[in-house]
Amino acid sequence: MSSRIVTIEMDDTLKSVKEIFDNTQFHHLLVISNNKLCGIISDKDLLKTLSPNLGTLAESTNDLSSLNKKAHQIMTRHPISISDKATINEAIMLFNKHKLSCFPVIDGKNNPVGILSWRDIFKALEREI
Repeated sequence: MSSRIVTIEMDDTLKSVKEIFDNTQFHHLLVISNNKLCGIISDKDLLKTLSPNLGTLAESTNDLSSLNKKAHQIMTRHPISISDKATINEAIMLFNKHKLSCFPVIDGKNNPVGILSWRDIFKALEREI
């Protein structure tokens, strides 16, 4: 898993979310409330929400207003997550069952501690070979 995570709050604006995606190589942001995981936003979720006219000559006031939406309005609520105690086999089974690209990793108190991607699984398997 990657223990480098970026968290945002439910009421952070999509402008803030966009700035994080634009300035980092992250593809998923974990949404927290009281330090507990409550959602996830992918860069694809953001792209689906924002107007394609942003930053172009065709940009309008309506296009800009989409940046004022809040993270909770587009996040996936109650994301499927995996325990920080899970085995590689459990992770593989979860990936096969849900066909997602990553899972938030949480501790026993629902605190986010990382993100597990299928690439992380491949890296772990490669070390075992």
